[in-house]
Amino acid sequence: MKTLALLGSTGSIGRNVCAVVRQFPERFCLRALAAGRNVELLARQVREFRPELVSVADEAQVESLAALLPPACRVRIVWGEDGLCEVAAFAGAQMTVNAVVGAAGLKPTLAAIQAGRELGLANKETLVMAGSLVMTAAARAGVRLLPIDSEHSAIFQALSAGRRQDLRRLLLTASGGPFRTTSMADLERVTPEAALAHPRWSMGKKISVDSATLMNKGLEVIEARWLFDVPPEKIEVLVHPQSIVHSLVEYQDGAVLAQLGIPDMRLPIACALSWPERLPLEMPRLDLTAARSLDFFAPDPIRFPALALAYAALRAGGASPTVLNAANEVAVAAFLAGKLCFSRIVTLVKKTLEGWRERPGELNLGAILTADAWARQEAARLLPVLSS
Repeated sequence: MKTLALLGSTGSIGRNVCAVVRQFPERFCLRALAAGRNVELLARQVREFRPELVSVADEAQVESLAALLPPACRVRIVWGEDGLCEVAAFAGAQMTVNAVVGAAGLKPTLAAIQAGRELGLANKETLVMAGSLVMTAAARAGVRLLPIDSEHSAIFQALSAGRRQDLRRLLLTASGGPFRTTSMADLERVTPEAALAHPRWSMGKKISVDSATLMNKGLEVIEARWLFDVPPEKIEVLVHPQSIVHSLVEYQDGAVLAQLGIPDMRLPIACALSWPERLPLEMPRLDLTAARSLDFFAPDPIRFPALALAYAALRAGGASPTVLNAANEVAVAAFLAGKLCFSRIVTLVKKTLEGWRERPGELNLGAILTADAWARQEAARLLPVLSS
């Protein structure tokens, strides 16, 4: 029985983790949960899985959650950033799954590593913001980090078939999102509702918008650089609309190994939870005869400028990826709130990056958080100009 702490339990990834645990109650047990403000769903999860520790967004949510639980429920409720980190490092869990969205996932990731927990990582921002810091901490603590993003899970699996020194390149696939063939003029009029209607995947709001701009793939390139210790020039992106090939690895002899499957997050989640075992998941199987064709295209740099911006931030190094991520979070939130048009999301990120000046000194956690705060303030300052 593997005991788990789950961060982001009410989000898209978190709900899929619960689905895998639900199918295999003899294999997994959820001992600690952390969520935000969806206390109704969290209360149902607490009643079902009976965790010992639960964290909510803030103190105001504690009473709301407690009121939804039966009197006999003895779960301990904590809150805020400290509560999130407490769940991440919970002593009763062997593995922590970080499915938090955004920069809020960084400190809990470090807390889990410092506590020596095996880590299932679905929070790509952790490695975008602090890849070197996180991977160094994991190596020192002897912590195994298992990727849950479908693309990085695919690469992780394909890399097990060969030697790292024989690697030629990584090929990350991208669906192209809902606007792959939309005219540039029509992109000016994209609504949040249209951006959230992903053609293949069911995802949270922020990730859906990032997929539509291809910023999600840019962040994944940065994540892959640190997760697999591969330089940027060996990481490429292919647009694959069918979302069946989740990513590929090419070796120096020309062999290309791919991981294929239906677009369902339960696959990479189950892989991370049980690796190196394979679980008999109850879900539809891939039918290649029904798929008929698998198409691949080079990304359009004019339609998807976010990808080049992410590569530039990665090559610039320092805190530039942190600034990229923070500015993007501000821009996406503004778009979803109707304060910024779709085509200017990447413009806001670009202008924020242009104003960043690298600070001298070690890139430690303090420096990363300072850069994150600066980028959010700068993006907020620029927002009214781009909104007009």
